[in-house]
Amino acid sequence: MRDNNLVYSTGVGKITEPKPKEVIDKGDGIVRIKRETKGRKGKGVTTVHGLGMAQSELKKLCSELKKTCGTGGAVKDNVIEIQGDNREKIKSSLEKRGLKVKLAGG
Repeated sequence: MRDNNLVYSTGVGKITEPKPKEVIDKGDGIVRIKRETKGRKGKGVTTVHGLGMAQSELKKLCSELKKTCGTGGAVKDNVIEIQGDNREKIKSSLEKRGLKVKLAGG
């Protein structure tokens, strides 16, 4: 067992911890699209939950959705956030990719 405080050894050199593998939560296989305003000073965003993709794939998809909707957006905590109420555009775009999509919330 290795000492956790050891950062350098003359025999090995710099000692680094192995990076943990990214955990991807597949969920129930249904992508949920919501419109949220809470905590955003009244500004609405459309959030996309349950995609079950790696972070790099989510960023590519987010970029494509932003182009489709003509707005800004970001990926935060494995959730895609697109500015404005673009639920229908996002739903049709994701359904074209063969994903099962539901509009959630009000």
